[in-house]
Amino acid sequence: MSEILQKGFSVANRFEIQFPIGSNSFAQSYRAKDASGKIIRLDLINLASLPSSYFDENGKLLQLNLLKQIKHNNIPTLLNEGETIIEKQKFAFLAYEFESGETLTERLKREATLSPYTAIPIIIELLESIEYLHNQSDPIIHNGINPNTIKLDYSLKRDKPILTGFEQARAIHQNGQSVSIKYLSVFHTAPELLNGIFIPQSDLFSIGAVLYHLLFGVPPFFNENILNQPINKQKGLLEAARNKPLNFSLADDDLIDEQIKNTLTKALSIEIEYRFQTAEDFSKALKREMLLETKDIQKTFVKTKEKEEKKQGTGFDQIAGMENLKQQLKEDVIDFLNNPELYKEYGVPMLNGMLLYGPPGCGKTFIAQKFADEVGYNFVMIKPSDLQSKYVNATQENIGKLFKEAEEKAPTIIFIDELDAIVPSREGELHQMHASAVNEVLAQMTNCGEKGIFVIGATNRPEKIDPAILRTGRLDKSVYLPPPDKNARSAMFKLYLKVRPIDLGLDYDKLALLTENYVSSDLKFLIDEASRKALKTKSRISMDIFYKVIKDNKPSVTLAEIKKYEAFKQEWENAKQNIFHKNNKPRMGF
Repeated sequence: MSEILQKGFSVANRFEIQFPIGSNSFAQSYRAKDASGKIIRLDLINLASLPSSYFDENGKLLQLNLLKQIKHNNIPTLLNEGETIIEKQKFAFLAYEFESGETLTERLKREATLSPYTAIPIIIELLESIEYLHNQSDPIIHNGINPNTIKLDYSLKRDKPILTGFEQARAIHQNGQSVSIKYLSVFHTAPELLNGIFIPQSDLFSIGAVLYHLLFGVPPFFNENILNQPINKQKGLLEAARNKPLNFSLADDDLIDEQIKNTLTKALSIEIEYRFQTAEDFSKALKREMLLETKDIQKTFVKTKEKEEKKQGTGFDQIAGMENLKQQLKEDVIDFLNNPELYKEYGVPMLNGMLLYGPPGCGKTFIAQKFADEVGYNFVMIKPSDLQSKYVNATQENIGKLFKEAEEKAPTIIFIDELDAIVPSREGELHQMHASAVNEVLAQMTNCGEKGIFVIGATNRPEKIDPAILRTGRLDKSVYLPPPDKNARSAMFKLYLKVRPIDLGLDYDKLALLTENYVSSDLKFLIDEASRKALKTKSRISMDIFYKVIKDNKPSVTLAEIKKYEAFKQEWENAKQNIFHKNNKPRMGF
């Protein structure tokens, strides 16, 4: 069947075609309706086009037995399967739960690259599904991970990765010859898989290749001349290319730091023993729970260190503006860590923590990461899903484990994103399980500075946080991060454009005036968008380009929302002031 099936076509008298949604070397995919009217994704596979090695002894597709045993949130659920005849040809049909969205390939066609903040959470969540497959009693190796087999489901208003394309998935005991090289995406495929050997580390190599592709816009070791060669020659040319160091000069994004580069280097090592051995370790490196040290950038082996030695950091150099906040962090935390004996002599303890709050996109996460780079100590980044569990007491255990490990590796900076989801207010109705988790966080954070732990909490919804966490001995200070002011905006333009081809007439102050109320992420987007437009015409980034980009892209946070945050800040400060006066009233009597 070479033609696309038309709307209304009935497959096996059970599924009504609505429209095509994609295709690959194996299958055509359609949005369809089943007999009950449920929307599903229907894959049709021409059985005659597949080699005999793709079938079991009963003539069934090898992937079917694997798909039937898989139950994971990031892997499509197989609802139904069977065989049918279309135009005198035999097809297998596979019906899945429908996911709305697009593949990573389609996303990259629109955006060229993704920022680390967008790409890394996608990869971390994807690694959870890979870990699930590899931890089966008979480990399942996907063997086909590339941007075209990873779909982004937008139904939850986030980038939820869905791992598809299980046509070449095999249990680890199965014959390596059952995987056909001609169907593989060679630049995303591990060297051993190209030779017919698949192991868990092969999938981890492919995940590393996808991450590189997202960040730099092309697959690692990409060379168009290799693609133009016959299959048997591609392997030799690719092997030679992979013996050279990874090219990190394709992007000038300051956010692609040494930890990310080292993680990619380790993931894409041609030597299996030097790669990440488990999906969990790969994920830890991306979360910065496992720090990687560059021994030699020309080598593909990166040694894991359990604990980073103290070093002089330059993280704050990458933060434009916010001088007051940087000075506060330096005086209250960095100076203490660098000279604890002096502070001890004066009886001054280290702060326990700090709350960063304000509109989304103002750089709360970025500041925390650069603060960790500045001090050079153990840094742990946590989001609600890392701690929360559906099981009673499991969330509390996760919280306890987090702080125990932080103490063992002290000094440690714990950054908790979306703090309002982890420590919601206990006023009103709150499930007992959630209340217990809040109590556990409060207990662990009390005077945690004495254990060498500094906690940074971030939230866009400060009014939802339990007020007990803001008491002295927990998050001692709270800092409002508004949209950057004019000077900070000017500094951001200067910082992000310093290594890009700009027009000599670029006026940073003028750009700052034109972008009032734009948050930090808005400014980064404007800069990237202007760069893309200049790239298309091979010209320098000019004021004219920026005028058009700014005109076409309004601030992501409304003025009304900003005023709401400012009103909350004032209300919060007034409340603190009232508490201070109440606690300092003159006492009567003795």
